[in-house]
Amino acid sequence: MTTIRSIYRTARACGRRPVSFEIFPPKGDLTLDVAHDVAGQLAELAPDFISVTYSAGGSGNKRATADVAQMIQRDFDVPAVAHLTCVGATEETIARAVDDLRAHGIDNVLALRGDAVGADEPGEYRYARDLISRLAEEGFCVGAAAYPEGHIACDDARANIEHLKQKQDAGASFFVTQLFFDNEFFYRFWEAARNAGVTAPIACGIMPFLGKTQIQRMVFMCGASLPSPVVKLLARFEDRPDDLRRAGIEYACAQLVDLDAHGVDGLHVYTMNQPDIARASMAALRAAWRA
Repeated sequence: MTTIRSIYRTARACGRRPVSFEIFPPKGDLTLDVAHDVAGQLAELAPDFISVTYSAGGSGNKRATADVAQMIQRDFDVPAVAHLTCVGATEETIARAVDDLRAHGIDNVLALRGDAVGADEPGEYRYARDLISRLAEEGFCVGAAAYPEGHIACDDARANIEHLKQKQDAGASFFVTQLFFDNEFFYRFWEAARNAGVTAPIACGIMPFLGKTQIQRMVFMCGASLPSPVVKLLARFEDRPDDLRRAGIEYACAQLVDLDAHGVDGLHVYTMNQPDIARASMAALRAAWRA
């Protein structure tokens, strides 16, 4: 299967930006059949790749990540990226994960530290860069997370860029950012990263706000700032959930179009397993491309 590294290289030569989607694997009421249906609807939009999350917070069926990634590649011929976290991991558990990914035919992995909540012990992999190095040595095409506003545990902008460069030096060949609602944060981050020698492509991760509770949770977990236009939309549609959801998707689409116009490396949509978000995103981008 095609590596994400080669996807970005080919896209760059053609002067275009890869567009990718993210879904989460089965947990709770989400069955593998439902995941198959969601993935199929996303595949119809011809994304460059689809990433599959790894049970945030340590809950859910972690093996399902590889199952869904394999299904996406096998049934829809779309490159997949399997997320893998290392918090609390040992050399033995990572070795098993590597074997499992290989058995599922997965070549692309997004290496993350993961949420420390629920981890009994710190494990043998303290930072994401440790996992990146291990996976790169195993021959995987490895991606990593980037934080335009800094990691929630790091309030030093210079250290944030240094950590990004360390991930690249460890073997990361592409990055996907944490969500953000103000594109200016990304542009400043992008320039600082390039000035620091980060040459790997950085895809902009965009997630629409769909409700007040959801956005409060995202801001608390990720530390993303809420710009004035978002605050005003939340106030305007506070008692009209359908209108707020619509406004959130429209805002995300406007972000994507602006980012694309600025020539960013790539666009990554956090779909939250809702295909209409992906459809709206692609419709907005294609309309801008035709203009």
